[in-house]
Amino acid sequence: MAISLDELITVTFTLFAVIDIIGSVPTLIALKEKMGGIREMRATLISGALMVLFLFVGEKFLAILGLDVKSFAVGGSIVIFILGLEMVLGHEFFKGDVDPKSGTVVPIAFPLIAGSGTLTTIISLRANYSEVPVLIAILINLIFVYLVLHALTPIARFLGPGGLSAIRKFFGVVLLAIAVKIFTSNVGGLIH
Repeated sequence: MAISLDELITVTFTLFAVIDIIGSVPTLIALKEKMGGIREMRATLISGALMVLFLFVGEKFLAILGLDVKSFAVGGSIVIFILGLEMVLGHEFFKGDVDPKSGTVVPIAFPLIAGSGTLTTIISLRANYSEVPVLIAILINLIFVYLVLHALTPIARFLGPGGLSAIRKFFGVVLLAIAVKIFTSNVGGLIH
């Protein structure tokens, strides 16, 4: 099965925008200081396992709940849209419970890296693309996540507060556009 480069770029970029590891740098730096360090490889592997698990069993899980992928994709597109609004407007709609003492798994692997937005996006992407490009996109993003976690301090110094804010707003606009695309390509199948 041939994989379209355009599809792979779209899926990779979508996940990159949703994971928003660059936008999470300030939060990650604060957590790193409070916890006395981050176990980068462990955080990357746990978040990757969650994403891959959701890619392959997410649909079956939805079936148990009596939902189809198109319904979840529409619901997911709304969540992605709200995440994009958060990034652009700088207002927090989703409140997270952040306990820095709970370690690498929570809140770093979940929900910062593989949060509800990421898992929802994976199922939404699965509704529009085959498993292979989504899996490759997950792996590409995990490599990037690991590199960012490993180089938190130099990245923050290089970008500065203004740079981090500009990147976050740019990816927010991208997410808004992606959410609209996922919504419009799935909502028609739900209206009879």
